[in-house]
Amino acid sequence: MHIKTALPAAELGLYSLVLSGALAYAGRGLLEASQDGAHRKAFRESIRPGWEYIGRKMDVADFEWVMWFTSFRNIIVFALSGHVLFAKLCTMVAPQLRSWMYAVYGALAVMGTMGPWYLLLLLGHCLGLYVASLSGQPWLCLGLGLASLASFKMDPLISWQSGFVTGTFDLQEVLFHGGSGFTVLRCTSFALESCAHPDRRYSLADLLKYNFYLPFFFFGPIMTFDRFHAQVSQAEPVRREGELWHIRAQAGLSVAAVMAVDIFFHFFYILTIPSDLKFANRLPDSALAGLAYSNLVYDWVKAAILFGVVNTVACLDHLDPPQPPKCITALYVFAETHFDRGINDWLCKYVYDHVGGEHSAVIPELAATVATFAITTLWLGPCDIVYLWSFLNCFGLNFELWVQKLAEWGPLARIEASLSVQMSRRVRALFGALNFWAIIMYNLVSLNSLEFTELVARRLLLTGFPQTTLAVLFVTYCGVQLVKERERTLALEEEQRQDKEKLE
Repeated sequence: MHIKTALPAAELGLYSLVLSGALAYAGRGLLEASQDGAHRKAFRESIRPGWEYIGRKMDVADFEWVMWFTSFRNIIVFALSGHVLFAKLCTMVAPQLRSWMYAVYGALAVMGTMGPWYLLLLLGHCLGLYVASLSGQPWLCLGLGLASLASFKMDPLISWQSGFVTGTFDLQEVLFHGGSGFTVLRCTSFALESCAHPDRRYSLADLLKYNFYLPFFFFGPIMTFDRFHAQVSQAEPVRREGELWHIRAQAGLSVAAVMAVDIFFHFFYILTIPSDLKFANRLPDSALAGLAYSNLVYDWVKAAILFGVVNTVACLDHLDPPQPPKCITALYVFAETHFDRGINDWLCKYVYDHVGGEHSAVIPELAATVATFAITTLWLGPCDIVYLWSFLNCFGLNFELWVQKLAEWGPLARIEASLSVQMSRRVRALFGALNFWAIIMYNLVSLNSLEFTELVARRLLLTGFPQTTLAVLFVTYCGVQLVKERERTLALEEEQRQDKEKLE
């Protein structure tokens, strides 16, 4: 959604000033609330001593983050370092065998972490989808893939299959669901690509090389089989100019982001405060709005760091992995809202685009979104809160199209045409601000809790109306305009780059 119309510099400066002041004001309220609540009994389990030289307690409510960077940090670094080392040696000595090295090392790492029976379980699912791919029937492959995914998400099969894991440890459930779920998606991608390209005759070995690539195995992101196979099959991969500098910069950025999040959690207890609704209800409206917003930003930062680390290793292996998700701050349309670009690409290629076509007709779009979110519900694990999240986001995606169709209707289209291009951009930014908060509220349901979402909605829309409602909407409007300006600048730079290439 590129906006070519520029706004006056003074107007954009005003928007920047308003947004900066509002964020600082909300941040001050959250900082004071974190200080006041540090010694509450309700926070005792999730607020614990942090870095000694900072002298403050730390929010440890996210056990995954704590496990990744405390007890499992050395294991993760050791496993990925070993992968990088062996990959480099193999690339130097026998580059044509590097895909085999990836598969063998990954399979051994999975077996060492989860046990041999878990490895055999996944091999069974791989074999089943490989056999289905031989039929050349996409519907059979997709159906079997969804059935395999359901077996890891629903009882009683999930309980039976989880028994294949050897031993018990803190991240066992996370690794089990991650490894199993991504394995099914990868195998389904392999089967569907085999059906789409029967002349290429992919083998079972190709599937195993694809599935057991360790950096992607447990947490993604997922690359569709056609992209992975084309990149990993290069006999003598060559790096682009400046690629190593970019990889080093990405690695440094990931380390800096980890440290920034850790420091942030020593001052802002954004994950713990929502668990105590009585305390959260005492926050000022601005701080409560900032708390809701910061919860989504943290989830994006967490995903960006995870994928940033994994993608750094993948780039060292001469792969071009899916990029981290788009920052939640830059999202004001449901069509671009996702927290995992790899899964989003998978769903778009095999379901959403296949069913929805050009995404311009109401009925096909409704069918495409329903099918997509049905599979997403299965991926996340069917439960009441996931059903609600899927329904809300499915509705939001369709509502955008309905509003777009309404805007193209004769009378409304003529009204917009009578406006100046700058005023048209301002009107659209107002709707973008409303959409931005719909995205936040709809996703806060699953990322935090339904009760906290209800509290935020009640305070911002009912008890805070009209002062808080209009203030938050205006601040969001300023942010959307700045995002649109950034998109306009990037679009112009891309056009200039393309024109320069044509002249050359």
